[in-house]
This record gives sequence, structure tokens and C-alpha cells, in this order.
Amino acid sequence: MLQFIIHDVLGTPAILVGLFSLIGLLLQKKAMSDVVSGTLKTIMGFVILTSGAAIVATTLTIFSQLFEHSFHIQGVVPNTDAMAALAQKNYGTATAMIMVLGMLFNIVLARITPLKYIFLTGHHTLYMSAMLAVILSVGGLSPLWVIVVGAVILGIMMVVSPAILQPFTRKITGTDDLALGHFGSTGYLLSALVGKAVGKGSPSIEELKVPKSLNFLRDSSVAISLTMMILFVILVLIAGKGFVETQLSEGQNFIIFAIIQSLTFAAGVWIILAGVRMIIAEIVPAFKGIADKLVKDAKPALDCPTVFPFAPNAVIVGFLSSFSAGLVSMFLCPLFGLSVIVPGLVPHFFCGATAGVYGNICGGRRGAVVGAFAQGLLISFLPAILLPLMGDLGFASTTFGDADFGVVGIILGHTVSLFN
Repeated sequence: MLQFIIHDVLGTPAILVGLFSLIGLLLQKKAMSDVVSGTLKTIMGFVILTSGAAIVATTLTIFSQLFEHSFHIQGVVPNTDAMAALAQKNYGTATAMIMVLGMLFNIVLARITPLKYIFLTGHHTLYMSAMLAVILSVGGLSPLWVIVVGAVILGIMMVVSPAILQPFTRKITGTDDLALGHFGSTGYLLSALVGKAVGKGSPSIEELKVPKSLNFLRDSSVAISLTMMILFVILVLIAGKGFVETQLSEGQNFIIFAIIQSLTFAAGVWIILAGVRMIIAEIVPAFKGIADKLVKDAKPALDCPTVFPFAPNAVIVGFLSSFSAGLVSMFLCPLFGLSVIVPGLVPHFFCGATAGVYGNICGGRRGAVVGAFAQGLLISFLPAILLPLMGDLGFASTTFGDADFGVVGIILGHTVSLFN
């Protein structure tokens, strides 16, 4: 039963957020029809978002394969999803206990401190729990202390991470009802601060004046499709017809394959945005019940695509700028004696796009470009520095990618080593 609650219920983001929506609606004593409708729509929104993310991740994996083959580069590719799955093989029990106790501590902190945030990005909660379990176990702590220390750190991160971004999130969304709950927050904060420093007087990238003949580019789906189409076609031409058609496309013409992949990517982004809109429409009213009854003035902290609809141009610019930083870092990391970090398209898309939105709100076009680039450097160097602290998992071909995992893991790993 405990296994079912921890892994199947709390470990499933859609169900977790649906439960919060259900509790909120019940606390408001809504009609049963509203409770059922609101709960199911919240879960549906997350399923839609997750489905879109899976489509995007699949196309980005193909992009990465093309990139590695085209340029003959091998190294460590950050992928937080894969790393968390590897970690749970040896640290599954500790991961689960840290996650559950950390979520409870999050609610306690939201109630007794000014940081009124409930972190609802369930998969990131699970991933951070896994990393904490690995770092603390490798550091030599006893199983009990691994769980206790891990849960406390997780609970603190679940309120601090949204809090440091809230002044900027408020400007992006135009409301104080939502927060960003994603463990890439240090990267987004860096992007916002860099954007503020370099972007004085720079207009928002969303105000970009486009000639009438190019008005179709104002549609973010069209702009994303064309951008990715150019990148995919260039890569398949470099990789060669033989490799693409025998290894990736199952015989489909390599140019047609590139076009379909770019359109599939844009469709995945569109699905993500549709899911986000659905979640926001349902979770914010439902969350009022939790805020009023359990945690006064609590804000739901949601996944990073929550901010995508507010600046679609910044999303694609941020991704491209962050990925460019990843390319530069491949050549810089060895100069510092670090492992080569091959830019993973999944972290550079989701984190880079989000960084672009935060850089844009603080520094317009220059902020979006330079801020996302700075974030891209951060998520390239942090995984390389984190690798030696991961024990046997440090020899895997992947590692945790998003900024907060690197910041917390590096600080915690070195701190634990001082006491052992």
C-alpha cells in the first residue's frame, strides 16, 4: 500500500496535482459536479502537457543523435529523467521517503514562514529526491540521516526555488496567483539578472516588428516549425542520407524525415501550451481552497512551461541561445579539466526557453539572448562539476541537467565530505 501511495500516486505528477485540485475544491464546498469537472480537467491538462513534452523529447533525442553523428562528438549528455531512473535502482527507498517527507515539510514551511509556495511539479520533486539520496548516501551518511537531511533540504528548496523568482514571475504573468515550481530556478534567476544588466532600453522581443510579408512568423507555431526545419535539414545533410535512412527514419526520405520531425516538434510545443492553459484555468481557482484553509495566501508553484504562453518569441530565442552556449561549453569544459558535456536538447529547450522568458521580461531582446546564453553556460558547467560527486553513477553517460540540481548537489557533496 505504501509503495502504491509513494510511487503510483505521489510519483505521478498528473494525479498529484489533481489531488491538490480535488482537496481545494472540497475545502471550498463546491458542488459535486464542479469538484469532478475541476479535478478531471486539472489531471487532463497535465496529461496533455506531459504528452506534448514526450513528443518534444522524442524529436530532441533524434536531433541529438544527428548532432553527435554529424560532428563525431562523444561525451556526457545531461538528462535528468534518465539519471533519476538510474538512481532509483540503488537508492529507491531513500528517494521515496525523502520525497514524501519533503512534501510534508514544504506545507509546514509554507504555513509558518513568509514563503507561501506549494511546489506542484511532482516529477521534479522526485528527481531532486533521487539526487539528494545519491549525494548523501555516497557522502557516507547513515540511511536514517540520508532521509532526514534529504527531506529537510527538499522542503526548503520547494519554497525557496519559487520565491527567488516570484518578483519576475509576477511581471511575466501579470498576477501574483501563480509561481514557477521548477528546479532550474538559479538559471532563470541568472538570466533575469543578466538581462537586467545588459538590456536597458531594449524593447521586448514580443514587440519585434515584422514586415507585412513575414506576418505569418508572428504565429509561434509557424516560427518554431521553420526554425527547427532549418536546423534539422542542415543536420541531415551533414549526417548523410545513408545514416538517416538506415538508422533513424526507417527508410523514409531523409529530407522528408527532417521536415516531419520539425513539424512534430512544433506540434509538441503547441500541445504543451494547450495543457498549460487548461491547468492554469482549473488549478488557480481550486487552489484558493487550500490557501484559505491550510496555508493562508499560498501560491501553486507549477512547471516551467507555465510561462511559455506569455512570451512565445522569447521561448524559441531562449532555446537557441542556450543551445549555442552548450556548443561553446563543449570546447571550454576540457580547458578546465572537466568532462565534455554534450548539449542535451531537452534541458536546453525547456530551461533555455524559460530563461529566455525571464531574460526578456528584465532586459528585452538583449536580455532574452544574453540571459539565456548565460543560463546555457551554467547548465553546461554545473553537470561537469557535479559528476565526480555522484559515486558509481558518475560513470554513467548522463547526469542531472537543470541548474538547481548542480548547485545543490555540488554544495551538499562538498559539505558532506568535510564532515567525513
